[in-house]
Amino acid sequence: MTVVVIVAGILLTAAALITSYRILAGPSTLDRVVGIDSLMAIAASGLAVWASYSEDTTLLPAIIALALVGFLGSAAVTRFRVSDDR
Repeated sequence: MTVVVIVAGILLTAAALITSYRILAGPSTLDRVVGIDSLMAIAASGLAVWASYSEDTTLLPAIIALALVGFLGSAAVTRFRVSDDR
């Protein structure tokens, strides 16, 4: 179990670094929104890995809240976004 948690942590860290690069270097607003939404999903996945490792179920509301905020935030930005071409 510990090996799985370590491998998952390494892969989630690598995914967070790649996603952070996309957020910083994204040429358009939608690239940055997708990057932030992906970073929220990575954070929720990291919390889920930690909750399964520590056998602590009190993190479940935080995981659900992160998923909802990520979805609603990206949906709101894509609904009301202004075009990058001016």
